[in-house]
Amino acid sequence: MNPPFRSPLDELGLNLTRRRFFEAGSHLLGGAALTTLLGDRVAFGNASTVPTAGIERVAGAIGPHFAPKAKHVIYLHMVGGPPQQDMYDYKPVMNDWYDKDLPESVRKGQRLTTMTSGQARFPIAPSKYKFAQHGENGMWVSELLPHTAKMVDQMCFIRSMHTEAINHEPAITYMQTGNQISGRPCLGSWLSYGLGSLNKDLPTFVVLVAKPTNTEQVQAIGARLWSSGYLPGEHAGVSFRSAGDPILYINNPPGVSAEVRRKTLDGLQALNQRTLQEIGDPETRTRIAQYEMAFRMQSSVPDLTDLASEPEHTYALYGEAAKKPGTFANTALMARRMVERGVRFVQIYLNNWDTHGNVAGRLPSQCKDIDQACYGLVNDLKARGLLDETLIIWGGEFGRTVYSQGGLSKENYGRDHHPRCFTMWMAGGGARPGMIHGETDDFSYNIVKDPVHIRDFHATVLHLMGFDHERFTYRHLGLDQRLTGVEHAKVISDLLA
Repeated sequence: MNPPFRSPLDELGLNLTRRRFFEAGSHLLGGAALTTLLGDRVAFGNASTVPTAGIERVAGAIGPHFAPKAKHVIYLHMVGGPPQQDMYDYKPVMNDWYDKDLPESVRKGQRLTTMTSGQARFPIAPSKYKFAQHGENGMWVSELLPHTAKMVDQMCFIRSMHTEAINHEPAITYMQTGNQISGRPCLGSWLSYGLGSLNKDLPTFVVLVAKPTNTEQVQAIGARLWSSGYLPGEHAGVSFRSAGDPILYINNPPGVSAEVRRKTLDGLQALNQRTLQEIGDPETRTRIAQYEMAFRMQSSVPDLTDLASEPEHTYALYGEAAKKPGTFANTALMARRMVERGVRFVQIYLNNWDTHGNVAGRLPSQCKDIDQACYGLVNDLKARGLLDETLIIWGGEFGRTVYSQGGLSKENYGRDHHPRCFTMWMAGGGARPGMIHGETDDFSYNIVKDPVHIRDFHATVLHLMGFDHERFTYRHLGLDQRLTGVEHAKVISDLLA
């Protein structure tokens, strides 16, 4: 359902004068700070659900087009681009190609990064890691992922993802927002806008940045990736810190009681309500909601982030690293706790996958960071009856090349960026368990069967969440904007249970 059409005159009416425009601009810094404290819209009222035509809807939300398969998403983004041929895309033929040049008939003039464009050669670097088949589906999995290998029949693999972006900044932005140019709403913001909050005391969309064991080469991660873009500010992600106070400045300063804080907020709300009536800027409503959410989070967040109540068998499931704040295992456990409490979308970033060199020195620790933690997350949700309604997504922004960047030996090598093919997986939330979709050539370089573009992936995820991606729009600058953009996108039915 599209929002009501507003004429240019209506849009103009929101900014009454040039003075008002610059007055609003003077508060941008404060608004940016406040966007870390986002939550329900005031219009939401409470978080009760309202059944409409057999579809469960949250009051104040746009609502799904049809009954969703999933209510929550946990998105595990591996920043830097995991090497698919060392983890999930087994290519034994490459052992016979060691140190031979990648044929031009395979490379086909592909655009190169500046890291390898000056190389005289493109020598093949076969994976040094052993692979074995697992599960009823016979999925090939690297020896670096023994726990993951035990649950392949619960997972939905996509080995034919592809993108046009070849550098990190546009590629991560593309994967998160559907566009290589920053400033668009991310997937979490779209689902916050569409589905609304299930817990009025916690944000709808939460972001966690895990710290990898190895920090040899990390990429910049910033709030641009969880921005609400042109959607109302309340739909931006709320970033929780991995150590210390989860959210800065949420607690009352020394000497300020809860009663004083409440009176202060009541006064601010009265002022903001007056501004809202006079100007009609929807971001004023967002500001009101932000302050109120921050107040409620003073009691809800400590309970959420206190893991003391978790039994030892939980840590045995996720691994001992789950006890250490900031680790990937710890954030995975935190994501389960958030889903239990109604958080709609949890985004976790794990850095250091940009393996231009020293794959042997970095990939084992990266895989150890995620292997048991992902296994624990999937099976913990399953044991609690939450897996069917929670979609787990794992993947990076692109893949890695089969040819080596820099020095090459059978024991070590580097891999450059590769947008033509990479592997992602999903679990739960209506994704087809045991599915292996797509196929690449012997070089893990080109897709030979069932390609899946980022737009197709987004369309499929939206479908699982109850939305027709072509009808799920937001009017901005006179256009009906959507996550999947204006180019063709399709739901990949093979990925649906």
